[in-house]
Amino acid sequence: MARERRRRRGGSADESDAKSIPKAPAYIKRKIPHYSILSDDDLSIIEDNADTILEEIGIVFSEDQEALDILEKAGASIDGMRVRFPKGMCRKLIQDNAPKQFTQFARNPERNVEIGGDNMVLVPAYGPPFVHDLDEGRRYATIEDFRNFIKLAYMSDNLHHSGGTICEPVDLPVNKRHFDMVYSHIKYSDKPFMGSVTAAERAQDTVDMVKIVFGDEFVDKNCVLISLINASSPMSFDATMLGALKVYARNNQATIITPFIVAGAMAPTTAVGVAAQSLAEGLAGMAFAQLVRPGAPVIYGNFVTAMSMKSGAPTFGTPEAAHMMNISGALARRLGVPFRSGGGFNGAKMPDAQAGYEAANTMQATLNASVNFNLHTAGWLEGGLCMSYEKFIMDADQAGMMRVSAEGIDMSENGQAMDAIREIGSFSDDVPKHFLGCEHTKKNFKTAFYMSDVLDDNSFEQWVQDGSRDTAMLANGIYKKMLSEYELPPLDTEIDEALLAYMKERKDSFEDSNV
Repeated sequence: MARERRRRRGGSADESDAKSIPKAPAYIKRKIPHYSILSDDDLSIIEDNADTILEEIGIVFSEDQEALDILEKAGASIDGMRVRFPKGMCRKLIQDNAPKQFTQFARNPERNVEIGGDNMVLVPAYGPPFVHDLDEGRRYATIEDFRNFIKLAYMSDNLHHSGGTICEPVDLPVNKRHFDMVYSHIKYSDKPFMGSVTAAERAQDTVDMVKIVFGDEFVDKNCVLISLINASSPMSFDATMLGALKVYARNNQATIITPFIVAGAMAPTTAVGVAAQSLAEGLAGMAFAQLVRPGAPVIYGNFVTAMSMKSGAPTFGTPEAAHMMNISGALARRLGVPFRSGGGFNGAKMPDAQAGYEAANTMQATLNASVNFNLHTAGWLEGGLCMSYEKFIMDADQAGMMRVSAEGIDMSENGQAMDAIREIGSFSDDVPKHFLGCEHTKKNFKTAFYMSDVLDDNSFEQWVQDGSRDTAMLANGIYKKMLSEYELPPLDTEIDEALLAYMKERKDSFEDSNV
């Protein structure tokens, strides 16, 4: 069992285990039905409301004259920086051009992921400036932490993607750290990853670096990057996000157009109001990407949570947020684009019961909402301000349970297990009168049930003998062991040298800055 658990989180397994245990999938293929809490008539009302927002109120495209010119030429009405769209314009642009499903290529082809349709890709958390572990507590993240989390994501069978700004390496200059971050994703993992969006030129640096890895022509024809473009909700996009969006779209790379909404502050308090505003913002951003380059892959993103009306702080794992996510997932399916949402959201300061409850609630809602690209799957703590080593391990383990849930029920002859029932029911004195010893159980026991890496199911006495460790303490030991066993994935020496030379040339061409 110990070897099986190591294999499930990406550790070593001996030859006999390797022959009997199926290889972990590169992504999840959902086999359970999609689920919507609203009827088609209800969803149509929300779509009409979103069109009304686009036509009557409009979306601000801030301080980007090129974007305004592109939109005006396509038939939108421009009033200063506010853009109003004729009814149905955005939906038509998206449905006529954007792919319903696409492949993101990794430098290891076995790690390619399929985005959209019935597929789920689970991705680490994104953006925390702090990290936390039980040994050193809360502190600012460094490039070493950044690399550590990339290694942990690479080693986890239950995470399919290397992510993006997995934590913010504040020990490096703001205007140059993107080089080291992108390089780290390429060097320390062979899974797909996300690009820099903090400035248009940093997005271009990301594209230039992946061209070194994949080649110019391949990048132009295929998606090798997915990058996060947040709307400045309510109903606005800023120049920084628009600049990055244009770079990626022109290079045929995917963007996740994501309204960033805390209900009650950036949108109305009601689920239907949030869904309409979020859809309007998403439609505007995705349509703009199609005007920049028709056919550029886009994902409808949805970061939505509720707000404490006592303190004003965002809250996580609430039923209202689950409703909003579910509605947006159904709207994405009707639109015909992949959907990004969900994650291991929580407001806890430690990897404790609050962290577990709130994250589990959100992950279950994520499954119900048929999320295709699940950003923030692992590591999220403190409302996204902190990346936790221990919670990363705990969340990755739960991600494995999500895979089993999504893969559904085995209705094959083996799944029906009639041979086992017949064997035990034969009334022969030579046959054990329990299923533990029957042939079917012997054949299936290694893969029959999900076995957690970090949840203790021993007796109380055994738990005491093992040190009375709680879940976070067990996760602490697991992440340290994983890092000690990490091995670099192969990377062509010429590519590595070319990347380092490009980074040096670019870094030397301008001064360090924390802006």
